[in-house]
Amino acid sequence: MYDGVEEYFQSRNNLIPIRYSYREIKKMSNNFKEKLGEGGYGSVYKGKLRSGQLVAIKMLTKSKANGQDFINEVASLGRIHHVNVVRLAGFCVTASKRALIYEYMPNGSLDKFIFAEHSNRLPLSWKKAFEIASGVARGIQYLHQGCNMQIVHFDIKPHNILLDDNFVPKVSDFGLAKLHPLQNSVVSLTVVRGTLGYMAPELFYKKIGNVSNKADVYSFGMLLMEMAGRRKNINALAEHSSQIYFPSWIYDNIDQGEDMEIGDHATEEEKTIRKKLILTALWCIQMIPENRPSMREVIEMLGGDLQDLQLPAKPRFYPSDSPVRHLQSSSYSCSEESTESPCNSVPLEIEQIDR
Repeated sequence: MYDGVEEYFQSRNNLIPIRYSYREIKKMSNNFKEKLGEGGYGSVYKGKLRSGQLVAIKMLTKSKANGQDFINEVASLGRIHHVNVVRLAGFCVTASKRALIYEYMPNGSLDKFIFAEHSNRLPLSWKKAFEIASGVARGIQYLHQGCNMQIVHFDIKPHNILLDDNFVPKVSDFGLAKLHPLQNSVVSLTVVRGTLGYMAPELFYKKIGNVSNKADVYSFGMLLMEMAGRRKNINALAEHSSQIYFPSWIYDNIDQGEDMEIGDHATEEEKTIRKKLILTALWCIQMIPENRPSMREVIEMLGGDLQDLQLPAKPRFYPSDSPVRHLQSSSYSCSEESTESPCNSVPLEIEQIDR
């Protein structure tokens, strides 16, 4: 595996990110003094380049330092420069170490600001949430159409949206990304990839349609729904069973003409923003890929008038024989920690579950 990674990087002399030695990584992180976070992928440390620029250094675990995932990350980000995509400043690869060096994002990831379990954080204003949603949409649209190669991310979710000091969103974590020519709409996959709860149904149910960049549109729709609801889309602790799967519950409420209240003191502008996020999300999570808008159309929806946004036909959120349909009525949430979770009974080869 190491030989394959080494061969790839030696054949790509035009990579923008700088290759650092492990000794340089230790120096810029002050011997890994300040840990910013930890997960199944490894640990992230704060560092500083010789220029004085602050960086986040992701040291990958052996199990997550897979050669192809590592190459995907560097190859994808090495050709990207966009305000809403995280910048890869450098990388390190040795026989035993893999590291990725990103621009430092002081506000962390989006999930810290939209889910109730992070109540120690100040909630985002609806105006700021809308700005973040629009920025993420522009970042994904750039990946799909703004490069000389189309990049399908396959893991859009709040955890992978980083926020800088001004809360400008940056799409991050390209370990599961696929690069292919702009003129090719269909993406060829050998294994299912993504995080349950955000994965488009065509990824594991082939009869629905071909896999394409519309898979990212679906994931973005699920992210929008969580931003609008300030909760996870699948919530086993919901007060009523009908609320367990949030997209279905909120569709029924809108369809019946009920207002989605967001607080006694909400302004008309805030109510408009929330409803626009919800309606756009419902278009994005249509089950059939062809029924979803492109990311360019999503940007137009978010930037247009609410009156121009119609409620789409209620999607059958999952086919009756799809393994993920069980999640809608399950009392479990999908996480690696729950050994009894229905996620672990899905008979599919899935590259990532809640990385």
